[in-house]
Amino acid sequence: MRATAPLRTAHPPRPSAAQSLGAMLATVSRAAFRHSGLALTLALLAALAALQALALLRAPAAWLPAEITIQLARGESIVLGQRELAAPQTDRQHLALRRDGGGRWTIRNLSGARQVVLLRDGGDQRLGSAPLHELRRFQIDGAMFALRSADARAATFTRDGHAWRYDGAVLYRDGVQQADCPDAHLATRALSVWNRVMPLALTIARPLSFGGNLYCDNRLGLAQVTPGAAQIARINGRLQLLAGNPDGDRAAVLVTDGAGQTDLRTQEASLDGVSALMIGHTRLQITIDGDQLRLRPSRHVKLFSDPDQRLPEQVRWTWQQRTLWHGDHMDAVWIGLIICAASMSGSVVVRVAANRRHRQTNQVRRPDARKAGTTVARAAASSGAARLASATAASPLAALPAGVAATALLLTGVTALIAQRAGYAPSAAASLLIGATALLMWLALPGRLTLATAAGAVLLAAGLLAQLELGLGAPESSWLRYYQKSAAMLAIGAGLGGMARLWMQHRSARGAHLRQHTIEWLLALFAVVALAALAAQVLWGDETGVFDLQPVELAKLALTALSAHCLALRFHWHSGPQRLADHGARWLRLIAPALLFLALLGLALVQVDDFSPLILLLVWSTGMGLAYAVAARNRVLSTGLTALALLAVVAIAWLRMSGTDDLIRWGFYADRFLVWLNPAEHPHTGQQLLLGARAIGEGGWFGADHWFGLRALGQPAGAAVQIPAVQDDFAASFFLNRHGLLGGLLLWLTQAAFLIGIVLTAAHALRVGAVARNFRHAWQGRFRYFMLCGGGAFVLGHFLLSWGTNLAIFPIMGQPMSFLSAGGSHLLFFLCPLLTLIAISAPSSEGV
Repeated sequence: MRATAPLRTAHPPRPSAAQSLGAMLATVSRAAFRHSGLALTLALLAALAALQALALLRAPAAWLPAEITIQLARGESIVLGQRELAAPQTDRQHLALRRDGGGRWTIRNLSGARQVVLLRDGGDQRLGSAPLHELRRFQIDGAMFALRSADARAATFTRDGHAWRYDGAVLYRDGVQQADCPDAHLATRALSVWNRVMPLALTIARPLSFGGNLYCDNRLGLAQVTPGAAQIARINGRLQLLAGNPDGDRAAVLVTDGAGQTDLRTQEASLDGVSALMIGHTRLQITIDGDQLRLRPSRHVKLFSDPDQRLPEQVRWTWQQRTLWHGDHMDAVWIGLIICAASMSGSVVVRVAANRRHRQTNQVRRPDARKAGTTVARAAASSGAARLASATAASPLAALPAGVAATALLLTGVTALIAQRAGYAPSAAASLLIGATALLMWLALPGRLTLATAAGAVLLAAGLLAQLELGLGAPESSWLRYYQKSAAMLAIGAGLGGMARLWMQHRSARGAHLRQHTIEWLLALFAVVALAALAAQVLWGDETGVFDLQPVELAKLALTALSAHCLALRFHWHSGPQRLADHGARWLRLIAPALLFLALLGLALVQVDDFSPLILLLVWSTGMGLAYAVAARNRVLSTGLTALALLAVVAIAWLRMSGTDDLIRWGFYADRFLVWLNPAEHPHTGQQLLLGARAIGEGGWFGADHWFGLRALGQPAGAAVQIPAVQDDFAASFFLNRHGLLGGLLLWLTQAAFLIGIVLTAAHALRVGAVARNFRHAWQGRFRYFMLCGGGAFVLGHFLLSWGTNLAIFPIMGQPMSFLSAGGSHLLFFLCPLLTLIAISAPSSEGV
């Protein structure tokens, strides 16, 4: 028997280096093709981040005074202004500093239009003002008033046999509130009625004005005295008498107290115990050392191209260079960014591994699926993404890196925002990394990348670039704060949104859902919070907000959520409670959208000086009506709303061509239309429109530098920075000036893609709700549909108003452009929740 040799297994030849490289490139190419949308989005974000870094690299050196030293001998004095203080909001001769024979320093305000505030440990003191409770009498020109009583709540004084009482909001003459002025607008009359019927704690503070020939409302007429020559107002909880008005017309205001008689126009205050003074928006810390007084300016400080400035011999500056790449007390920010980046990388690795195991499992099961039939195979393939998402969300280990990344990003954003408010703002480079990390968070979390999410991320990156260019190009140190604040707000919003997405995925994987009753009470609580925030703005704020926030943005989100809930229930109303008492309780909760709508309408009429909120609410109402018409398949309603929208376009065109003759008779907001139609005839009030048009004209098609703004990165912004509210309402004018009309066209296309993406995601949610087999799934789909339509309508309204204002299509109306303007509240309270909802509502798909 012949022995046989054992069989040898033939090993395939080892591939060469070129073959390995080719296989790797082929794998990368297939992955890039499979995720072409993600690859394109990442490329655009990387390009915009690189442009921000290039702007920082090309920014020229800028210098500002770190300390201003003033040296005076006893008995000497000096006049300081914008040149000596480097404060942009000061006059040429603003302050008079004097050192008396005893060596004490005193200060006097020489400006008739700008206040000077002294900050002491016991409170604030405004130069040119006096607390009423410390006075015995006061005189305005030749009119003498005797004080009967005065405290923090009210003051009573007499003149010519009449007794006047003022409580900070209402002026009473002999115990009777004065009638409204003949020229009072509807908002002023409504405010007067509110103050009359409400308790003192709920009244809206309004100053008492002296001068003029009318006794009406809060005006106390004085013959041959300029209107507003003196005022009494509630400031920091105290009633104070103020000399002069914002226009600079000042009458002699003599006050008599225990120390004698003083003219508030020439009021001189001691600097003993004063820690800082505020001139405009510039804060100057004060340190006194014998014959030297040191001022450390902060916040709004003028920048110089070189450390050389001609100053009086008593004034000396210590220069410092503006820093863009490093900042103080930023260790916590860097640690948070490192943790966030590492956790996002770990999350991506976990998802890739889960994706690979999922594909291997599908390859093993594919023969069995083919045997079972084509229908089963298609069903298995279509549900593969959902099984992968459920498996990833159900595993705590898989969700842990993403949760750590979202938490670290949230804490980093909060730390950066608090540091900025405390005067230790992060550097521009740190803000660049914070913003880039926040944008990557939207893409790194599990879920399908939709058109709306990709376009939103690109718009956010473009907005950050524009804000950085404006901050680097402005001649003040404070303009970078808009960029730093937006980056911090974006990090907070992305962190909260990421945590909400992970929480929703975790609960969905476990099959845990909130009860409908609980959801309704949560929405009602949301409405209460929004109404309370609006009330706080009316009571303690103004049209710019309250406590550096804009509650109206939160109210818009609450209004959209409550309206979406009501409209979603409209299709399954009879599937809810059956008892009459339960229906009554539900009606009480569902009436919240109407209350919020009325509150926003009242705020627009009373608190805001233009009618842009009314137009915004009109656009939102039309969008929600169209969304309901589509969902209910009501062609009559959709046709009617479309006809109304076309009629509005025709009305705007008619106003543009009809002229100003008929508008002169209008009493409400007529000046807005007059400035819009003929800005050259109103050079003062039309300055914003004229400067914006000039900036757009300078930009042309290719930008002011003829290179789409690439050569101007980091360079001075020129005259465009002088446009009022250029960082907010007129941000589009600066963008067109810097990047040209072609750059604006790309921005318009991206904005259109974002709105189209919202519509597509909303349509998917509506289809999901229509085919659902239970009440909860149907309500959820329709709620997301109406919520997305309402949010998209508000964004569309912002786009229309902002572009219309900047391009003179509409009268001047103050609304920021979403994503582009430096609106922290709009970004945090509206855009970030909307992007989170878009990501949650996106159809399931295989992760990266």
